[in-house]
Amino acid sequence: MSTTICATATATTGALSVIRVSGPEAVTVTDRIFSGSLSDAKGYTVHFGEILDGQETVDQVLVTVFRAPRSYTGEDVCEISCHGGQFTAERILSLLCGAGAAEARRGEFTERAFLNGKMDLSQAESVNDLITAKDRINAVSAVSGLKGSVRRLLEPLVESLSQIIALIEVNIDYPEYDDVQVLSEKELLPRVNRWIDEITALIHKAESAVTVRSGIRTVLVGRPNVGKSSLLNVLLEEDKAIVTDIAGTTRDVVEGTVRIDDITLHLFDTAGIHETGDRIESIGIEKSRQALARADLVIVVTDLTEGMTEEDRQLLKMTEGKPRIVVSNKKDLASSSEGLCISALHHDIEPLIQEIKRMYAEGIEAAESDTLNNSRQIGLARKALASMQEVKKSLENGDEIDLVTVDLQNAWYALKEITGETCREDLLDEIFSRFCLGK
Repeated sequence: MSTTICATATATTGALSVIRVSGPEAVTVTDRIFSGSLSDAKGYTVHFGEILDGQETVDQVLVTVFRAPRSYTGEDVCEISCHGGQFTAERILSLLCGAGAAEARRGEFTERAFLNGKMDLSQAESVNDLITAKDRINAVSAVSGLKGSVRRLLEPLVESLSQIIALIEVNIDYPEYDDVQVLSEKELLPRVNRWIDEITALIHKAESAVTVRSGIRTVLVGRPNVGKSSLLNVLLEEDKAIVTDIAGTTRDVVEGTVRIDDITLHLFDTAGIHETGDRIESIGIEKSRQALARADLVIVVTDLTEGMTEEDRQLLKMTEGKPRIVVSNKKDLASSSEGLCISALHHDIEPLIQEIKRMYAEGIEAAESDTLNNSRQIGLARKALASMQEVKKSLENGDEIDLVTVDLQNAWYALKEITGETCREDLLDEIFSRFCLGK
C-alpha cells in the first residue's frame, strides 16, 4: 500500500489507451514525465500536455487527477489518456516505472479500493463481473452488486445473529439482573428456525440465479437415431452435428452454445446410450454418461413413431432427480401426438422452447433481482446455515444455552466473510488474481 503502482486500464488495441497510476506518489511520479505541472493540481481536474522521455515527446495526452480519498482506490490517482496502440502505452508505463512507480498486479487497483474501504468484497467481485459480462442478465446483476445489494441482503441476517449472541452473553455475564430476559430453548428456537428459513430461501434463489447467469449446461440424451443431433442443429441454427439415418453416427460429445431470450444454453449432444459391442461407440457412450452427471438440464429425446421403449424407460430412470424435459421427436411422421412433441426435421421445436422458458422463468427473475452472486458467496451462506442447524440440534437436545454460542459465532463470521469484513489474506489474493491488469 506504500508503493505507487501503474498499469494500462484499457485494451491494447483501440483509438485511446488509459494508463492508471495510484498510490502516495501518483501525482509526483506522473509529474516527472509530464510537460506541465501537476504538483498543485486539484482533484477532478484534467490537464493537457505531453509525455516526455528526456527532451523527446512520446505522446500528447490528457492527465486526470483524483485526490485521496475521493478516487477509485481511495489513494491519489492519475489517469493518463494517450493515443491507442500497444507500443505507446507500454513506453509510457516504462517511463512511469523509471520515475518511481511499480507495475500493478492483476486486480490490485480494486484490491486497494477494498482495503481502503471504498467497497466491500462482494462489490469488488461485481466489478470483475461487470467487466466480463457477456449478456444483459449478467450486466444487470453486476451493477446491482456494485451498488451493495449483497450487503443489504445480509444485514438483517447478521443483525439477527448479533441480537441472539448478545442476549446469550448477557444471560451468562449478568444472570443476577432482574431486567435481563431469561433465555431458554422455547425463546431461542423460534428465532433460529426463522433464521434458517430465511437463509435457505436466499440460497435457493441464489443458486437459481447463478445457474442462469453462468449458462445452463444442457445435455441431449436418447437412444440412437431419435433425432438428438438434428435437434442440436436446429437449436444452434447450424449443421454442427452429422445427421444420417444410420444409428450410432454420433461417437463423441458435440458442443455448442445458444441463447433463448435471456437464457444461455451450453448444449451437449451425446452418443446414443444403449448396449453395444462396438469399442469406439462404447467410449462415446461413456462420455455421454459423464456429461449427463454434470448436467444442469437434461433433454431426453424419444421417437414418437416408436413409442416408449425399454431403453427409453432406462434413460428416464437414469435421469431421475435431474432437472429434465422429455420431448418426443418426429411428430411429422406420427399418427398421434401426446405430451411435448416436436419435429426437428421441420424445425418445429417451439413447444420445447416454451418449456425451457417456463422452467427458468424463476431463475431469470432471481438473476435480475438482488441475490448472492457466485459460488464463493453461496458456499459461505451454506456454511452459516450448517452452523445454525447445529444450533437448532443443540437446542432441541436440551443442551445448555451457552454451548451454542460457538456455532452462532461461526455463522456470523461466515456471513461477514462474504463482504470481506472477516477475511483471510490468501483468499484476497485468489479473488483479485482473476481480475485484468489495470482494474
